[in-house]
Amino acid sequence: MSATASTPGWLTGLDRMTEGLGRCVSWLVVIMMLVEFMIVMLRYAFNINSIQMQESVMYMHAAVFLLAASYTLKHDNHVRVDIFYQRLSHRGKSWIDLGGTLFLLFPVMTFILLSSLGYVGDSWSIHEGSPESGGLPGVYLLKTLLPAIAVLMLLQGVAEAGRHLLFLCGRLPSPHTSEDTPDHDEELV
Repeated sequence: MSATASTPGWLTGLDRMTEGLGRCVSWLVVIMMLVEFMIVMLRYAFNINSIQMQESVMYMHAAVFLLAASYTLKHDNHVRVDIFYQRLSHRGKSWIDLGGTLFLLFPVMTFILLSSLGYVGDSWSIHEGSPESGGLPGVYLLKTLLPAIAVLMLLQGVAEAGRHLLFLCGRLPSPHTSEDTPDHDEELV
């Protein structure tokens, strides 16, 4: 059975959105590296310091970390602390992943979303800026990444839960194929 031929459109759409966002956000790493290089060169070669450039690195780092989390989930590259998981069958792994999504990911991301809305709303209402003189004016934009990660993780969680449910019902091939497995060896403790 071909994964793409039988994959529902909503699942493919969520995966494409996550994939596209992850690839776009990855370019921030290159930009962040170049800005950091410029900061060091200006500071040590010309004794010039830029608060805005330093804060921009912090903003980019936060964006990479928070906006790429759903991409990491999609590619199953998140940290997994489970000594039994790797020995389970594909069905066993899907049950574990489905349970983790339903009982851990969804409640935690819902909590983050709901608890951050007031905090972010207050920041937007005053158009909060940097506490540093000459800093970036858009702290409220940075804080908006908190509910954004929750929404993105919830959407990708729906895709992951759907994929595992469809596999467990026999409508999709296993999501635990060898090409989707992370390229690292895990040590058993």
